[in-house]
Amino acid sequence: MTSSRLWAAIIGASLAPSFAFAQSSPVSIDNTLAAKVIEWRRDIHQHPELGNQETRTAGLVADHLKSLGMEVRTGIAVTGVVGFLEGGKPGPTIALRADMDALPVTEQVDLPFKSEATARLDGKEVGVMHACGHDGHVAMLMGAAEQLAAMRDELHGNILFIFQPAEEGMSNVDSWGAKQMLDEGIFDDYAPEAIFGIHLGTNLHTGTVAYRSGPILASSDSFEIRVKGRQTHGGLPWNGIDPIVTASQIVTNSQSIVSRQVDLSSAPAVISYGIIDGGLRQNIIPDEVRMEGTIRNFDMDIRSQVLESLTRVAESTAQAQGAEAEVHIHEGYPVTVNDPQLTEKMLTVLREVVGDDKVIETALRMPSEDFSYYAQEVPGMFVMLGATPADTPLSEAAPNHSPHFNIDEEALETGTNLLVNWAMRYSESET
Repeated sequence: MTSSRLWAAIIGASLAPSFAFAQSSPVSIDNTLAAKVIEWRRDIHQHPELGNQETRTAGLVADHLKSLGMEVRTGIAVTGVVGFLEGGKPGPTIALRADMDALPVTEQVDLPFKSEATARLDGKEVGVMHACGHDGHVAMLMGAAEQLAAMRDELHGNILFIFQPAEEGMSNVDSWGAKQMLDEGIFDDYAPEAIFGIHLGTNLHTGTVAYRSGPILASSDSFEIRVKGRQTHGGLPWNGIDPIVTASQIVTNSQSIVSRQVDLSSAPAVISYGIIDGGLRQNIIPDEVRMEGTIRNFDMDIRSQVLESLTRVAESTAQAQGAEAEVHIHEGYPVTVNDPQLTEKMLTVLREVVGDDKVIETALRMPSEDFSYYAQEVPGMFVMLGATPADTPLSEAAPNHSPHFNIDEEALETGTNLLVNWAMRYSESET
């Protein structure tokens, strides 16, 4: 969505009529199902799998959905699973989504169900851990599927349950996760008119839900720059072309793109370098330096400008030093945008399920999510669910992607209830 369309949508939402729901109490899962959700989460946590390797997790999910009497498809985007639940009453189809993959992280949390798993990644043996809460996402959606299947006679319309692989990405692959599932036609086949998702995080206390209308998570693009010079003795730099000095100038000059060349008053943007690699000895100026980094922002027009400018700045800086820069940009996830009208409509349900005091409006957040691809196709709503116990200071909680990441499992019941009530109440409101 372009910035003009995006902000027009937000302004339009402020003029749209408010939505009313029939008076009814939120649905809550019982203690038996809540215990099942925790059990599923622990099982998946102990057996994590990297992107497009989630065969065990996919099998667990598929067997569960089949046991609930759903239409189930497997092997989408390699290991993805979808379940389709037909309600007992006419109404729209909506989608609920969970991501299944783990990260190449060696767990350092002492749990009875601690991960000891390893896998091969780029030719290396790595530890594997659910360090981003996806084990909880899968368990919550499995619980929501069981609750909604038990209530299918009361359900207006249909629910598409999406269990997605490879949200964290894959090495040396152009397309993965959400985009691959869409490319393989899941929305063509089932045609949902809205989609919902939840992400667990330890930056909020348990049960707190952070939402935002419009942009909420940044786009994420990666880049590689190879700076080619000419090798020479470190004491005789004039006999070569120094790619290290050139690379340092590219790093510095590229920061002016976001500080001087784009309008940061409309949306923030970041260019960060995570890898600078070159040279073998302290007294040899090498032939080449390799750099890799990430670009984040919240406006798709600014995103295009930054990508174009980075190539120009790197090439021209290298040329000024007599070197050469080869720039390769991988366009990753778009900006995750919550549809303003859908957010307004379902905010009432959110507050009813978790309580007014547990709902906060979040600022823009720099992490990215491939839920963004779904939300480009149909109106989407994506929220953050806190999972740090109330008696633990947030400053002491290990962040997502840390080897010490650990969630408070009480959050899983809240997330499951939220998915169930979004599904039930959206369908009721549309009919």
